[in-house]
Amino acid sequence: MKNLYLTLIFALTTVLTIAQTTEHLSFKGVPIDGTLNQFVSKMKNSGFTNLGTEGGIAVLKGDFAGYKDCSVGVVTLSQQDLVYKIGVAFQDKDTWSSLSGNYFDLKEMLTQKYGKPTDVVEKFDGLISEPKDDDSKFRNVKYDKCKYYSIWTTKNGDIELSIANKNLNCYIKLAYFDKENSAKIKAKAIDDL
Repeated sequence: MKNLYLTLIFALTTVLTIAQTTEHLSFKGVPIDGTLNQFVSKMKNSGFTNLGTEGGIAVLKGDFAGYKDCSVGVVTLSQQDLVYKIGVAFQDKDTWSSLSGNYFDLKEMLTQKYGKPTDVVEKFDGLISEPKDDDSKFRNVKYDKCKYYSIWTTKNGDIELSIANKNLNCYIKLAYFDKENSAKIKAKAIDDL
């Protein structure tokens, strides 16, 4: 009887532990979870250099997915110190062919890992016809007339790949949004209302 009682308690404890375990979206194999310092420490162990932290955002530098010298932003809600978003900015490019080449290369790798994107937009805005040459396409990226993005929605969160520009610098941007921690951040924001 005593063995049956202990077995029942062990089984119940195991079931409750498994039920409470949640999965987070991962970045470089590290779950997007924990405090900013904890996550940055794990990224430093993966070869990234911490360039500094300000306002709940840590900026790191390192190699990612076969690309050199990427900038990585680790984002928290400052009032809650809980990591929920990772943003990667790949090196600036100066031609459409190099920019789109990186975009489609990363899109292919993400598709291999996560399956077909749930949302894709790849077009130039406000134009009667798509630009034909590399220079015209790149100029449209510089002046915000290019909308290229792919989104993968997974059970653990969303991944967004896009062609971006800032101050006429054009680059590829990749963002990871952890579902569970994003929900906690949103709940905190709703409490503030």
